[in-house]
Formats: sequence, C-alpha cells, structure tokens
Amino acid sequence: MTNPLLSPSPLPYGLTPFAGITPEHYAEAVDAGLAGHLQEIQLISGNPEPATFENTAVPMEQSGLLLDRAAAAFFTLVAADASPAIKELETVLSPKFSAHQDAVYMNRDLYERFAAIDAGELDAESARLVEEYLKEFRQSGIQLNEEGQARLREVNAELSRLGTEFGQRVKEAMKVSALLLDDAGDLAGLPAEGIAGAAEAAKAAGHDRKYLLTLIQPSNQPALASLENRSIRRRLHEASLARGIDGGELDVRDLVTAIVQLRAEKASLLGFANFAELVVDQQTAPEFGEVQAMLRRISPAAIRNAQAEADALAESAGHDLEPWDWAYYSARVRKNKFEVDEQALRPYFSLETVLTDGIFHAATELYGITFHERADLVGYHPDVRVWEVRDHDGSGLGLFLGDYYTRESKRGGAWMNSLVEQSRLLGTKSVVINNLNITKPSPGEPALLSLDEVRTVFHEFGHALHGLFSDVTYPRFSGTSVPRDFVEYPSQVNEMWIMWPEVLTKYARHYSTGEVLPQSTVDKLNNSLLWGEGFATTEYLGAALLDLAWHVLSETDVPDDVLAFEAKALADAGVAHSLIPPRYRTGYFQHIFAGAGYAAGYYSYIWSEVLDADTVEWFKENGGLTRANGDYFRSELLSRGNSRDPLDSFRAFRGRDAELEPLLKRRGLE
Repeated sequence: MTNPLLSPSPLPYGLTPFAGITPEHYAEAVDAGLAGHLQEIQLISGNPEPATFENTAVPMEQSGLLLDRAAAAFFTLVAADASPAIKELETVLSPKFSAHQDAVYMNRDLYERFAAIDAGELDAESARLVEEYLKEFRQSGIQLNEEGQARLREVNAELSRLGTEFGQRVKEAMKVSALLLDDAGDLAGLPAEGIAGAAEAAKAAGHDRKYLLTLIQPSNQPALASLENRSIRRRLHEASLARGIDGGELDVRDLVTAIVQLRAEKASLLGFANFAELVVDQQTAPEFGEVQAMLRRISPAAIRNAQAEADALAESAGHDLEPWDWAYYSARVRKNKFEVDEQALRPYFSLETVLTDGIFHAATELYGITFHERADLVGYHPDVRVWEVRDHDGSGLGLFLGDYYTRESKRGGAWMNSLVEQSRLLGTKSVVINNLNITKPSPGEPALLSLDEVRTVFHEFGHALHGLFSDVTYPRFSGTSVPRDFVEYPSQVNEMWIMWPEVLTKYARHYSTGEVLPQSTVDKLNNSLLWGEGFATTEYLGAALLDLAWHVLSETDVPDDVLAFEAKALADAGVAHSLIPPRYRTGYFQHIFAGAGYAAGYYSYIWSEVLDADTVEWFKENGGLTRANGDYFRSELLSRGNSRDPLDSFRAFRGRDAELEPLLKRRGLE
C-alpha cells in the first residue's frame, strides 16, 4: 500500500488522512523526511552563490515539509491515541529528531550563510526571521568547538530518550493508579453521571460491575469535592500524589535526577549559569531575576489567603483538616456561605452546548467566524470531531478538531496542537486540535461538565483561535509558535467569556429542560469568585517554584534524594503548606520532564496572566463582546504569531506595557 504521508494530503486544508496510515507508515515517512530535509539543507548551505535572503532564508522555510507533515501526525497520536506500536516507535524516533535538530543548527556553513544576509533592506517580518534563526543557532551551540558540539549532541540525545521514558511512565502510572472500587456505595456524593462514568471506565478496563475513579494529571482530583466517604477520599488523594515516587517499576526519580544533571551540563556548555537562565533567554521575560521577583511578590499573599481558607474549612468540618478534605469542605463552604452548589451546576453545562453555544457563539460574535461540522472528515479516533471554520466573508479559515474524552491511550491534561500551520509562503491554512480528558458519558447521555471543565474548554479554544487566526508569511512564526511565557496569554483571555452575560445565557442551559441558569445563581457565582483563590494560587506557585528550583541547580548540586529536595524547595520558596500539595509533584510533572516544553517555564501561566488580566480590563472599558473589539484584538495580536516581538504586539494592542494590578485584584492578592 502506498504511504499516504509521503505526499501532501488530498483532504481539505491538508488534513492528515489518518484512516489509511499504519505505524509502519509513520516510521517510513519520518525516516524519509529526516533524510530529505538534510539533503535540502545541504543544497542551501552548499550554494556557491553569495548568501541572500531569497537563496538562504526562504528555501530554509520551504524545506522539511515531509518531515513536518509526518512529525505533526505522529506526535498527535503519541499524545492522544498511543497504541503499544506507537509507544515503541516513539522510543525509536525521538532520539532521531534530537540528532536531526543538532545536525541542522550545528551546521557551521548554514549558520555563516544566515550571518552573511544583509537584513538592512528587508521588511520587518523577514528581518525578524533572520534574527530568530541566528538566535537559535547560538542557543543550539554553534559557537562551540568540535569537542563541545559532540558532547552537546550526546546530551541532547540522552535528554530526548529520558524525556520520552518519563512521559511514558507517567501515562502508565496515571492508568495503574486509578482507584478501583467494588461497591457503588463508596461513591456516595458523586452525581449520577459521575457514578455511571466510573462504571463505564471500569468496564472499559475489564472490570465489569465495578467502578473506576480515573486520575487527571494534576494533584487535586475532581472527585475529591464530592465523595462523602473520607477513607475513599484519602485513598484517591494518596494514589494521586504517589505517582512516580512509589518505588515501583514506574518510579521516575532516576529519570528526574539524570534529566536535571544533563540540563545543568547543557546550560554550562552554552555559557549560562543554569538551565533556567538558558530558558529565560528564549522567552519574553527580560531576565530570570524579574520572574523570581514577581513570584516572590505574590507568594506571601497567596499563602496568607490559603491559610484563611484553611481556617474556614476546619471550622466547617468540625475536625482537623487533612489534604484529602480540602476540596470536599471547600465545596461545602461555597454552598453554605455563597449558596453555590457546584454539582447542581453540571446539568447546565453540557459539552455540546458549551461547544456550540459557548465557545463557537462567542467567537462568532467577536470575530464573525462560523463553524460547520464536517462528518465527512475523520480524525485519528472515532471520538474526534471536525469542524470547518469560515471567516466573516465566508472564505475558509481552517479546520478545528475536538477530542474531548479521556481514554487509556491518551495522556492526561488538556492541550492544543497543530496538524497544519498557516503560512502565506507555503499557501497553507491552519488545522488545529483541542484535547481534553472529560469522562465519556454512557451511551445516549450528555457529557455534563464541572465549571472547571468549562473553563478548560474555553481556555484550550483560545489556543485554537491563536492558531486559526495566524496571518504570517513564514511558517516559523505561525500561530502559537511564540515564546513559552507568551503562549498562554491568548488562551487565558478567552476564559473571560465564560461568565459574560451574552455568552453565558446562550450556553448555560439545563440539558433536559432548556432552562437558562438563573440570574440569582450567576450573581452567587460572581460573589464567590475569590473563594478558593488562596488554594489555587498556592498550588500553582508550588509547581512553578518547584520547577525553577530544579532548574537553577548546577551540575554539582543535583540531589540524590528527590523527595527531600522537593520538600526543601517548597519550604525555601515560602509556599510549603501541609494541606496544599503543588499542582504537580516531581513524580508526575510532565510539563517539565517529558520533553523541555515548560522546563524552567511553568511560571509562564502567571506571567501570561498579567497580560491577560490587563486585556480583560481593556475589553470591559471598550464595550466587551463586539466585532470591533474582536477584530482589533485579532489584527494586532492573535494574527501576528511571532512575526514581531510578542510584547510589541501587546503594546500595539494595549497602547502601553502591561500592569500587574489587575492580576493582583483578580486573585485577591492586593
């Protein structure tokens, strides 16, 4: 059979023809793509003509198309639907990608051609392209001698292998740590759909007539807010926190210390004091000290608010509080003090209406775009749905794929990724995917969401809009290809529409009666917004500061005892609270150890939230949900990708630098 990946997809917008692709096809296409790209690089670097933008930078952007196509499809499956064959292939291919990256960016002839380009007469986006390539060459070790480059290649290859192994162990640990129960009585307090979902999960795992409480990636598990049985809450909580550090075959502590050691060595090779300094050099933050200063400013107030919440919870409980009690009694306080019953809200938040009458409606009102489901187009799994997105003038903008349900073959958490990135140079438009891990309902029943899950749907769709609205020339700058500490900003802005009246009244309707969520309930929700911010900010800061603690270490400082280091790091940062574990503990901190995506960069969520909170104020000051506002935000920011400095895009939109005060007010940290 002909390999579908070896030629451009004939499907609309270049959607990957997943139905006809086997694991062997991925392996063949990646290998062919790697070899083909190196040949293209050789033609560029070996060009005897003097280097110009047109004969060096442009063909560089046009190269590697087969590799990009195969890699985008393959890593989509790795994250969202990894069969044993795909996992095995990931182990084989990941080091090849690492070695290939080194082969490109340690190519001295290629670097010298880019360095020789006269950027003086180029337009701003083209000049930035040359600048960004030169920066990546420097950050990839082009300045090292042959011995240094050889060692850096070894380090990168080993980091790739270890990161792949970490991700696979974490995914498996999340599956085997799920809590299997025999008696439905142990689930007292869970809503009916939650119990049905646990029964379906157990059946899918081969445990008919039992109940399986599956885990999500963060420490705090949603069922803890509802389960009445305290011993079951404890078992669920302890199962969550023990992932990766229980001494079993899925323990990741050996991987963690090896990864941290190698990252410290890499930073040293490249001339940085530590890995965190190297990472911040690639971000919008001007220097590492400013990141630390912001986190330190916020931490004391967060802990103070968290302790006030803990005191209120203990009073409500009537006994000493344990970590597995927090979510349960927090929900009770929210219900008693603010008259907000989160479980009673779920019937108003069905996934279907959140999608069509929530995120799609808000996007139509703001940007004039429309969504048209394409049942004729299929994804990589039967649960994947495909929508064609059309612009305000009816022209095609791209495809949006939604994959919302949890399954054993999918990693935890929620994310957006691209199958095709927009580029005027290549003539491509965006194909983007949102992945969540919502429990799949019983056949014929709606998926009813918690308010937090609603927030995640809106958040991830903000990333999707960032990809769909990309309007750049060069694929390197497309969509979400921005610094890590900027990428969360557009997605956080999109969360503002959750409670916006014109949006909320459209999607927050009872799934069986059609009744709109009562205004009295909305008022109570708004009054309760600050409740729980102490916990939320503290658990987030715990993860962000733990991440930095791991990545400020020198080669000689890497500890043997991972758990002792974790405890000391949280205490030293002032965010150790006996009742609030960090959002991610070291044993399952996939963001920072399964690849380098957020390594030394988990701070980016709150760094981006500074921009987000200030942007929300702008929308409020300028009339909110209007086409004029949406078009302005789209043209100055969402469409720009990394084609200009993202902070320049923010300044162009806001008219000034961001201010911290809106964030402090939002989180009750004044």
